[in-house]
Amino acid sequence: MTTIKLSLPKARRAIHGFRRRRVLVLGDLMLDKYIWGSVSRISPEAPVPVVEVQKSTTALGGAGNVAHNLQALQAAPLLVGVVGDDGEGRWIKRNVPDGRGIFLDPERPTTVKTRIIAQHQQVVRVDQEKKQAIPPEMEDRIVRFVKKEKYAGIVVSDYNKGIVTKSMMTRVLAHAAEAGIPVFVDPKVENFGFYSPVTFISPNHHEAERVVRHPCRTEAEVEQAGREIMEMISCLYLILKRGEQGMSIFERGKKPVHIPTIAREVFDVTGAGDTVIATAALALLGGLTIKEAAVMANAAAGVVVGKIGTATCAPEELLAALEGR
Repeated sequence: MTTIKLSLPKARRAIHGFRRRRVLVLGDLMLDKYIWGSVSRISPEAPVPVVEVQKSTTALGGAGNVAHNLQALQAAPLLVGVVGDDGEGRWIKRNVPDGRGIFLDPERPTTVKTRIIAQHQQVVRVDQEKKQAIPPEMEDRIVRFVKKEKYAGIVVSDYNKGIVTKSMMTRVLAHAAEAGIPVFVDPKVENFGFYSPVTFISPNHHEAERVVRHPCRTEAEVEQAGREIMEMISCLYLILKRGEQGMSIFERGKKPVHIPTIAREVFDVTGAGDTVIATAALALLGGLTIKEAAVMANAAAGVVVGKIGTATCAPEELLAALEGR
Protein backbone atom coordinates (compact mmCIF):
# COMPACT_ATOMS: atom_id res chain seq x y z
CA MET A 1 0.00 0.00 0.00
CA THR A 2 1.11 3.54 -0.73
CA THR A 3 0.78 6.75 1.28
CA ILE A 4 -0.32 9.61 -0.96
CA LYS A 5 0.17 13.10 0.37
CA LEU A 6 -2.77 15.50 0.26
CA SER A 7 -2.02 18.55 2.35
CA LEU A 8 -4.85 19.77 4.54
CA PRO A 9 -4.71 23.33 3.14
CA LYS A 10 -5.03 21.91 -0.38
CA ALA A 11 -7.87 19.64 0.73
CA ARG A 12 -9.69 22.58 2.33
CA ARG A 13 -9.34 24.66 -0.85
CA ALA A 14 -10.61 21.78 -2.97
CA ILE A 15 -13.61 21.13 -0.71
CA HIS A 16 -14.42 24.85 -0.67
CA GLY A 17 -14.40 24.69 -4.47
CA PHE A 18 -17.12 22.03 -4.43
CA ARG A 19 -19.67 24.72 -3.61
CA ARG A 20 -22.22 25.26 -6.35
CA ARG A 21 -20.17 23.27 -8.89
CA ARG A 22 -22.73 22.05 -11.41
CA VAL A 23 -22.55 18.33 -12.24
CA LEU A 24 -25.01 16.41 -14.40
CA VAL A 25 -25.87 12.95 -13.09
CA LEU A 26 -27.29 10.56 -15.69
CA GLY A 27 -28.49 7.13 -14.68
CA ASP A 28 -31.02 4.83 -13.09
CA LEU A 29 -33.21 6.54 -10.51
CA MET A 30 -34.55 4.64 -7.53
CA LEU A 31 -36.37 5.18 -4.29
CA ASP A 32 -34.77 3.67 -1.19
CA LYS A 33 -37.32 2.83 1.50
CA TYR A 34 -36.21 1.78 4.97
CA ILE A 35 -38.35 0.04 7.59
CA TRP A 36 -36.62 0.24 10.97
CA GLY A 37 -37.52 -2.02 13.86
CA SER A 38 -36.45 -4.59 16.41
CA VAL A 39 -36.53 -8.38 16.61
CA SER A 40 -37.42 -10.23 19.78
CA ARG A 41 -38.80 -13.51 18.43
CA ILE A 42 -38.96 -15.92 15.52
CA SER A 43 -42.19 -16.32 13.58
CA PRO A 44 -44.23 -19.46 14.35
CA GLU A 45 -45.21 -19.54 10.65
CA ALA A 46 -41.67 -19.91 9.25
CA PRO A 47 -38.08 -19.76 10.57
CA VAL A 48 -37.81 -16.00 10.03
CA PRO A 49 -37.50 -13.08 12.47
CA VAL A 50 -40.55 -11.00 13.33
CA VAL A 51 -39.64 -7.31 12.98
CA GLU A 52 -41.63 -4.92 15.12
CA VAL A 53 -41.68 -1.68 13.13
CA GLN A 54 -40.60 1.50 14.89
CA LYS A 55 -40.31 3.93 11.96
CA SER A 56 -39.90 4.15 8.18
CA THR A 57 -37.83 6.53 6.07
CA THR A 58 -37.44 7.31 2.38
CA ALA A 59 -34.37 8.47 0.42
CA LEU A 60 -33.12 8.90 -3.12
CA GLY A 61 -31.37 5.79 -4.40
CA GLY A 62 -29.29 4.77 -7.42
CA ALA A 63 -28.27 7.79 -9.47
CA GLY A 64 -30.35 9.83 -7.04
CA ASN A 65 -27.94 8.90 -4.26
CA VAL A 66 -25.01 10.13 -6.35
CA ALA A 67 -26.83 13.45 -6.70
CA HIS A 68 -27.59 13.41 -2.96
CA ASN A 69 -23.88 12.92 -2.24
CA LEU A 70 -22.96 15.81 -4.54
CA GLN A 71 -25.53 18.01 -2.81
CA ALA A 72 -24.21 17.00 0.63
CA LEU A 73 -20.77 18.18 -0.51
CA GLN A 74 -22.44 21.51 -1.45
CA ALA A 75 -22.21 21.00 -5.22
CA ALA A 76 -25.18 21.63 -7.55
CA PRO A 77 -26.29 18.33 -9.10
CA LEU A 78 -28.59 18.16 -12.11
CA LEU A 79 -30.22 14.74 -12.04
CA VAL A 80 -31.33 13.17 -15.34
CA GLY A 81 -33.29 9.95 -15.64
CA VAL A 82 -36.66 8.24 -15.86
CA VAL A 83 -39.20 7.32 -13.18
CA GLY A 84 -42.69 5.90 -13.29
CA ASP A 85 -45.75 8.11 -13.39
CA ASP A 86 -46.62 6.94 -9.88
CA GLY A 87 -46.43 8.16 -6.31
CA GLU A 88 -42.81 7.09 -5.89
CA GLY A 89 -41.73 8.76 -9.13
CA ARG A 90 -43.48 12.00 -8.25
CA TRP A 91 -41.84 11.88 -4.78
CA ILE A 92 -38.41 11.70 -6.46
CA LYS A 93 -39.21 14.58 -8.82
CA ARG A 94 -40.37 16.73 -5.89
CA ASN A 95 -37.44 15.91 -3.64
CA VAL A 96 -34.45 16.77 -5.83
CA PRO A 97 -32.93 20.26 -6.06
CA ASP A 98 -33.74 20.49 -9.79
CA GLY A 99 -36.33 18.10 -11.21
CA ARG A 100 -36.35 19.32 -14.82
CA GLY A 101 -34.25 16.36 -15.99
CA ILE A 102 -36.51 13.71 -14.43
CA PHE A 103 -38.92 12.31 -16.99
CA LEU A 104 -42.10 10.40 -16.14
CA ASP A 105 -42.85 7.19 -18.05
CA PRO A 106 -46.34 5.75 -17.47
CA GLU A 107 -45.25 2.42 -18.96
CA ARG A 108 -42.76 1.52 -16.24
CA PRO A 109 -42.91 1.57 -12.43
CA THR A 110 -40.42 3.56 -10.41
CA THR A 111 -37.65 1.29 -9.13
CA VAL A 112 -38.11 0.90 -5.37
CA LYS A 113 -35.78 -0.94 -2.98
CA THR A 114 -37.30 -1.57 0.43
CA ARG A 115 -34.90 -2.61 3.18
CA ILE A 116 -36.01 -3.91 6.57
CA ILE A 117 -33.43 -3.17 9.26
CA ALA A 118 -33.40 -4.47 12.83
CA GLN A 119 -30.69 -4.07 15.48
CA HIS A 120 -28.54 -2.18 12.93
CA GLN A 121 -28.59 -5.15 10.54
CA GLN A 122 -30.41 -5.50 7.23
CA VAL A 123 -32.88 -8.38 7.50
CA VAL A 124 -34.21 -8.45 3.95
CA ARG A 125 -34.51 -6.30 0.82
CA VAL A 126 -37.53 -6.24 -1.49
CA ASP A 127 -37.13 -4.85 -5.04
CA GLN A 128 -39.82 -3.45 -7.32
CA GLU A 129 -38.47 -2.71 -10.80
CA LYS A 130 -38.69 -3.09 -14.57
CA LYS A 131 -35.34 -3.43 -16.32
CA GLN A 132 -36.16 -3.09 -20.00
CA ALA A 133 -34.47 -0.34 -22.02
CA ILE A 134 -36.26 2.99 -22.28
CA PRO A 135 -38.01 3.63 -25.62
CA PRO A 136 -36.24 5.66 -28.35
CA GLU A 137 -38.52 8.67 -27.93
CA MET A 138 -37.62 8.88 -24.22
CA GLU A 139 -33.93 8.60 -25.10
CA ASP A 140 -34.34 11.47 -27.57
CA ARG A 141 -35.88 13.67 -24.88
CA ILE A 142 -33.04 12.92 -22.47
CA VAL A 143 -30.29 13.54 -25.04
CA ARG A 144 -31.85 16.86 -26.05
CA PHE A 145 -31.93 17.90 -22.40
CA VAL A 146 -28.30 16.84 -21.82
CA LYS A 147 -27.15 18.86 -24.85
CA LYS A 148 -28.91 22.10 -23.92
CA GLU A 149 -27.86 22.31 -20.25
CA LYS A 150 -24.60 23.77 -18.88
CA TYR A 151 -22.45 21.87 -16.36
CA ALA A 152 -18.81 21.13 -15.50
CA GLY A 153 -18.94 17.33 -15.73
CA ILE A 154 -21.14 14.27 -16.22
CA VAL A 155 -21.45 11.35 -13.80
CA VAL A 156 -22.97 8.21 -15.33
CA SER A 157 -24.51 6.06 -12.60
CA ASP A 158 -25.40 2.75 -14.24
CA TYR A 159 -27.48 0.24 -12.29
CA ASN A 160 -28.51 -1.67 -15.44
CA LYS A 161 -32.20 -0.80 -15.12
CA GLY A 162 -32.62 0.35 -18.73
CA ILE A 163 -31.55 4.01 -18.83
CA VAL A 164 -27.89 3.55 -19.82
CA THR A 165 -28.12 1.98 -23.28
CA LYS A 166 -25.47 1.71 -25.98
CA SER A 167 -27.28 4.28 -28.10
CA MET A 168 -27.65 6.67 -25.16
CA MET A 169 -23.96 6.43 -24.28
CA THR A 170 -22.84 6.86 -27.89
CA ARG A 171 -24.79 10.09 -28.20
CA VAL A 172 -23.98 11.51 -24.74
CA LEU A 173 -20.26 10.69 -24.92
CA ALA A 174 -20.00 12.20 -28.42
CA HIS A 175 -21.53 15.41 -27.08
CA ALA A 176 -19.22 15.42 -24.06
CA ALA A 177 -16.13 14.88 -26.22
CA GLU A 178 -17.14 17.67 -28.58
CA ALA A 179 -17.85 20.06 -25.70
CA GLY A 180 -14.76 19.06 -23.68
CA ILE A 181 -16.84 17.87 -20.72
CA PRO A 182 -15.26 15.24 -18.40
CA VAL A 183 -17.29 12.05 -17.89
CA PHE A 184 -17.06 9.78 -14.84
CA VAL A 185 -18.67 6.32 -14.85
CA ASP A 186 -19.81 3.97 -12.11
CA PRO A 187 -20.29 0.94 -14.38
CA LYS A 188 -22.25 -2.26 -14.65
CA VAL A 189 -20.54 -5.34 -16.09
CA GLU A 190 -23.28 -5.99 -18.63
CA ASN A 191 -22.72 -2.56 -20.22
CA PHE A 192 -18.93 -2.37 -20.00
CA GLY A 193 -18.52 -1.89 -23.73
CA PHE A 194 -20.60 1.29 -23.71
CA TYR A 195 -18.21 3.53 -21.74
CA SER A 196 -15.68 4.96 -24.21
CA PRO A 197 -14.24 7.54 -24.17
CA VAL A 198 -14.51 8.67 -20.53
CA THR A 199 -12.32 10.41 -17.95
CA PHE A 200 -12.47 7.65 -15.35
CA ILE A 201 -14.36 4.49 -14.59
CA SER A 202 -14.78 3.09 -11.07
CA PRO A 203 -15.76 -0.60 -10.90
CA ASN A 204 -15.50 -2.62 -7.71
CA HIS A 205 -13.34 -5.74 -7.50
CA HIS A 206 -16.30 -8.09 -7.96
CA GLU A 207 -17.25 -6.32 -11.19
CA ALA A 208 -13.64 -6.34 -12.32
CA GLU A 209 -13.39 -10.09 -11.76
CA ARG A 210 -16.43 -10.67 -13.95
CA VAL A 211 -15.05 -8.44 -16.70
CA VAL A 212 -11.51 -9.89 -16.84
CA ARG A 213 -12.57 -13.42 -15.81
CA HIS A 214 -9.87 -13.98 -13.23
CA PRO A 215 -9.51 -13.22 -9.49
CA CYS A 216 -8.76 -9.68 -8.29
CA ARG A 217 -7.60 -10.31 -4.73
CA THR A 218 -3.81 -9.91 -4.61
CA GLU A 219 -2.10 -6.72 -5.76
CA ALA A 220 -0.60 -8.60 -8.72
CA GLU A 221 -4.04 -9.85 -9.79
CA VAL A 222 -5.53 -6.38 -9.36
CA GLU A 223 -2.76 -4.78 -11.41
CA GLN A 224 -3.26 -7.31 -14.19
CA ALA A 225 -7.01 -6.66 -14.13
CA GLY A 226 -6.44 -2.91 -14.25
CA ARG A 227 -4.22 -3.20 -17.31
CA GLU A 228 -6.80 -5.37 -19.05
CA ILE A 229 -9.67 -2.99 -18.28
CA MET A 230 -7.72 0.01 -19.53
CA GLU A 231 -7.14 -1.86 -22.78
CA MET A 232 -10.90 -2.42 -23.10
CA ILE A 233 -12.02 1.10 -22.18
CA SER A 234 -10.77 4.42 -23.55
CA CYS A 235 -10.26 6.22 -20.23
CA LEU A 236 -7.61 8.38 -18.60
CA TYR A 237 -7.97 6.80 -15.16
CA LEU A 238 -9.34 3.74 -13.42
CA ILE A 239 -10.33 3.60 -9.76
CA LEU A 240 -10.76 -0.04 -8.72
CA LYS A 241 -12.71 -0.23 -5.45
CA ARG A 242 -11.59 -3.17 -3.31
CA GLY A 243 -13.82 -3.01 -0.23
CA GLU A 244 -11.89 -3.48 3.01
CA GLN A 245 -8.65 -3.58 1.00
CA GLY A 246 -9.06 0.03 -0.12
CA MET A 247 -8.60 1.20 -3.70
CA SER A 248 -6.20 0.75 -6.59
CA ILE A 249 -5.58 3.71 -8.87
CA PHE A 250 -4.50 3.35 -12.50
CA GLU A 251 -3.26 6.18 -14.69
CA ARG A 252 -2.04 5.68 -18.24
CA GLY A 253 1.74 5.54 -18.44
CA LYS A 254 2.22 5.33 -14.67
CA LYS A 255 2.61 2.57 -12.10
CA PRO A 256 -0.61 1.60 -10.26
CA VAL A 257 -1.03 2.88 -6.72
CA HIS A 258 -2.82 1.00 -3.92
CA ILE A 259 -4.31 2.93 -1.00
CA PRO A 260 -5.78 1.35 2.15
CA THR A 261 -9.27 1.90 3.47
CA ILE A 262 -9.63 4.29 6.40
CA ALA A 263 -13.00 3.13 7.73
CA ARG A 264 -12.83 2.76 11.51
CA GLU A 265 -15.97 0.65 11.84
CA VAL A 266 -18.20 -0.63 9.04
CA PHE A 267 -21.96 -0.70 9.65
CA ASP A 268 -23.38 -0.57 6.12
CA VAL A 269 -21.73 -0.40 2.68
CA THR A 270 -24.98 0.65 0.95
CA GLY A 271 -24.26 3.52 -1.44
CA ALA A 272 -20.53 3.77 -0.70
CA GLY A 273 -19.74 3.52 -4.42
CA ASP A 274 -22.01 6.52 -5.03
CA THR A 275 -20.01 8.48 -2.48
CA VAL A 276 -16.73 7.50 -4.14
CA ILE A 277 -17.69 8.63 -7.62
CA ALA A 278 -19.33 11.86 -6.42
CA THR A 279 -16.32 12.87 -4.34
CA ALA A 280 -13.68 11.82 -6.87
CA ALA A 281 -15.49 13.61 -9.70
CA LEU A 282 -15.72 16.86 -7.72
CA ALA A 283 -12.07 16.60 -6.70
CA LEU A 284 -10.90 16.11 -10.29
CA LEU A 285 -13.12 18.93 -11.53
CA GLY A 286 -11.52 21.08 -8.84
CA GLY A 287 -7.99 20.45 -10.10
CA LEU A 288 -6.74 17.65 -7.85
CA THR A 289 -4.74 14.79 -9.36
CA ILE A 290 -6.37 11.39 -9.71
CA LYS A 291 -4.37 10.09 -6.74
CA GLU A 292 -5.41 13.03 -4.57
CA ALA A 293 -9.01 12.64 -5.73
CA ALA A 294 -8.90 8.95 -4.79
CA VAL A 295 -7.56 9.75 -1.31
CA MET A 296 -10.42 12.20 -0.81
CA ALA A 297 -13.01 9.72 -2.15
CA ASN A 298 -11.56 6.97 0.06
CA ALA A 299 -11.94 9.21 3.11
CA ALA A 300 -15.55 10.05 2.19
CA ALA A 301 -16.37 6.36 1.73
CA GLY A 302 -14.90 5.67 5.17
CA VAL A 303 -17.39 8.14 6.62
CA VAL A 304 -20.51 6.73 4.96
CA VAL A 305 -19.85 3.03 5.71
CA GLY A 306 -19.81 4.01 9.37
CA LYS A 307 -23.49 5.00 9.09
CA ILE A 308 -26.62 2.89 8.72
CA GLY A 309 -28.55 3.06 5.44
CA THR A 310 -27.97 5.13 2.32
CA ALA A 311 -25.73 7.88 3.68
CA THR A 312 -23.71 10.90 2.57
CA CYS A 313 -20.60 12.76 3.71
CA ALA A 314 -20.68 16.44 4.57
CA PRO A 315 -17.66 18.74 3.93
CA GLU A 316 -16.81 19.00 7.63
CA GLU A 317 -16.96 15.19 7.99
CA LEU A 318 -14.67 14.79 4.98
CA LEU A 319 -12.14 17.22 6.43
CA ALA A 320 -12.24 15.47 9.78
CA ALA A 321 -11.62 12.10 8.08
CA LEU A 322 -8.67 13.52 6.13
CA GLU A 323 -7.28 14.97 9.34
CA GLY A 324 -7.61 11.58 11.04
CA ARG A 325 -10.10 12.79 13.64
